[in-house]
Amino acid sequence: MSAIEYDGPSVFVLDFGAQYAQLIARRVREAHVHSEIVSREISADEIRRRRPAGLILSGGPASVYSNDALKMDPGILELGIPVLGICYGHQLMASIVGGQVSNTGNAEFGKSMLQVTADSLLLRELPEEQQVWMSHNDEVTVAPPGFEAVATTAGASIAVMEDRDRRLYGVQFHPEVGHTPRGSEILKRFLYDVCELAPNWTSHSIIESQVEAIRSQVGEQRVICGLSGGVDSAVAAALVHEAVGGQLTCIFVDHGLMREGEAEQVEETFRSHFEVDLVHVKAADRFLEKLHGVTEPEEKRKIIGEEFIRVFEEAAASVGDAGFLVQGTLYPDVIESGSATAATIKTHHNVGGLPEDMHLELVEPLRDLFKDEVRAVGEELGLPEDIVWRQPFPGPGLAVRIIGDITRERLDLLRAADHIVTEEIKRAGLNREIWQAFAVLPAVKTVGVQGDGRTYAYPLIIRAVTSEDAMTADWARLPYELLEKMSRRIINEVPGINRVAYDISSKPPATIEWE
Repeated sequence: MSAIEYDGPSVFVLDFGAQYAQLIARRVREAHVHSEIVSREISADEIRRRRPAGLILSGGPASVYSNDALKMDPGILELGIPVLGICYGHQLMASIVGGQVSNTGNAEFGKSMLQVTADSLLLRELPEEQQVWMSHNDEVTVAPPGFEAVATTAGASIAVMEDRDRRLYGVQFHPEVGHTPRGSEILKRFLYDVCELAPNWTSHSIIESQVEAIRSQVGEQRVICGLSGGVDSAVAAALVHEAVGGQLTCIFVDHGLMREGEAEQVEETFRSHFEVDLVHVKAADRFLEKLHGVTEPEEKRKIIGEEFIRVFEEAAASVGDAGFLVQGTLYPDVIESGSATAATIKTHHNVGGLPEDMHLELVEPLRDLFKDEVRAVGEELGLPEDIVWRQPFPGPGLAVRIIGDITRERLDLLRAADHIVTEEIKRAGLNREIWQAFAVLPAVKTVGVQGDGRTYAYPLIIRAVTSEDAMTADWARLPYELLEKMSRRIINEVPGINRVAYDISSKPPATIEWE
């Protein structure tokens, strides 16, 4: 067994190609109910076998009557399991059970006002008029037999429909997005009142269930974990240590490309605080030698990845007869891979693929969790705030934030400047609002004036973005006073930098990282 699966009550989100499928699953989790995204091709027999407590049909880009429309097994709606259809899911459910869906020309995109017209379970105790977020061309024009239309908007005569006897519900709007202010309450009505679920999916319950599962999987064998210094590997290591204690050895490959103080913090947290058996491999010189003269970003990544494998192999050989490898795989990784299981060691380690011939069975205690849940588990386990709330960091580290050749001097300059950026973001109270804030050092020099003399030194770029999942990102509107303070400190405190610029590009068309 390479994956530790959740076996408690769950709500399945059937994905019909919606950009918000993951968001629906996250909103269910935020209501402390476990959710899982499954393919819309799942059969009624598979649903019956797996026995979810409820189903949510996501939105989708097509018309239910188009040639390329995504369908579902109609038998799913006959299983007696509560179902909530959202947007396309609402229309698809209506078309399957005898309703009518039409293009009336009353398309709605964006904010709309929902008017409650009849007694409703989903909308109980909510305002009779409320804002919702719409994105549709078609609409349900005739409710299926047994359904009652309970709310309307200007562009959807049946904006909410309910069949309480069969526990089938549909909403034309998107309750999962922030632009539907009461959407979370509507989802909770479905989860708590229709599915009769209790809010039991908590960080405490996650830890309890995973500790039990890890012990069952590992038994008395030794376990190794590759620590990167990032949130995911740190929480995975702490969780496995909670389960098996001294059977765990963590290997921390310090390639010398980390941010200021991170290597020391990993050492302090895991060796001193948690008393984990930690192998700290200080390999900065080795990596710098390999990177000498290399400027092409993909070549940097390849060199760092391959060298990481070699260093990790050497360190792992000293551990002894280990049978398991801890990996910080998260639920979005599982969704994107399209696979619910992993039989061999994956090649998408945070730095480079781990060697496939190690023949170690994977322990992936976070593979059922979103990032926010990982942070909550980390806090519950007692990890320091600076680790739990550490911003995403590329596996190749500062090597891909130096545009050009990597030298010790440039690493020292970038590390010092980046520390000022992150320190000022924290002082401004923005560290949990900003997805990433960091510095980039181009290997060029610009003219400046300091005192009475001319300088010829490096420029520095500050990059700060807001995002929910890194798939898209917007540049952060940092206060001018904050930008001014960061610029002044960097130029005054970091000799060798004489100019600071701020990147105001969004993703797309740019990327978050420069390389």
